[in-house]
Amino acid sequence: MRLEKFLPVLLAAGLLVLGGCASNNDNLHTSSANKALEAAQIHTQLGEAYMQRGNLKGALAKLQLALKFDDSYVPAHTVLAVLYERIGEYGNAEHQYRRVIDLEPKNGSANNNLGAFLCRTGKVEQSLQYFARAAKDPFYQTPYAAYTNAGVCLIKINKLAEAEKQFHDALSIDPKFPEALYQSARVWYLQNNAFRASAYLQRLESLGPAGPETLKLGYEIETKLGDVTAAKSYRQRLIEQFPDSPQAKSLGTGS
Repeated sequence: MRLEKFLPVLLAAGLLVLGGCASNNDNLHTSSANKALEAAQIHTQLGEAYMQRGNLKGALAKLQLALKFDDSYVPAHTVLAVLYERIGEYGNAEHQYRRVIDLEPKNGSANNNLGAFLCRTGKVEQSLQYFARAAKDPFYQTPYAAYTNAGVCLIKINKLAEAEKQFHDALSIDPKFPEALYQSARVWYLQNNAFRASAYLQRLESLGPAGPETLKLGYEIETKLGDVTAAKSYRQRLIEQFPDSPQAKSLGTGS
């Protein structure tokens, strides 16, 4: 930071000697860079629009073109990573996610994205360091998401106590983060503490209508607690509200 701060002062005398030539060259360079950046932005936006419409081939072409204009444009690499993952080219997807990290090593969102990708593709142990980096970024607006993602990944490798701590850290930042509340209920249920699980589920349900996963978990928790009436209520709500959901079908559709 000090070098960047004093560098303009050290170059000031040289710029004065070179006069207009240096200024013109700088202006030309700046103008060219701005045009390249603008082109990268436009083609990235077009690529996103094509993806939303299901035109993945067109999206790929636009995103690759965006990076030809400016290979350091982070949003293009990010969207391209998502596209490659969607079409099953996981090697290319990981390359793009990691390219973003190369460009912005401390970026919380970028680290969270790479961590989530690694977790989704079975590289759980590798993913954890990126969630930790994301949570440490003071400018990252949703560190609770990184903590929650880390917890979900830890459940995959049966590290339930460590997962619970991650959810606790998430809720210490945002006590009403729905996913962290749901996962807290889930991890306590998996640890055979249905009473604690029920408490988190009640907090989650107080925030708004419950989805099928929440209702299914509620049924399982109340069944373990031995509350037949409450379990039956969760089951009935699930089947009536979400009859076509996998959760409802797993419980059957009978009365």
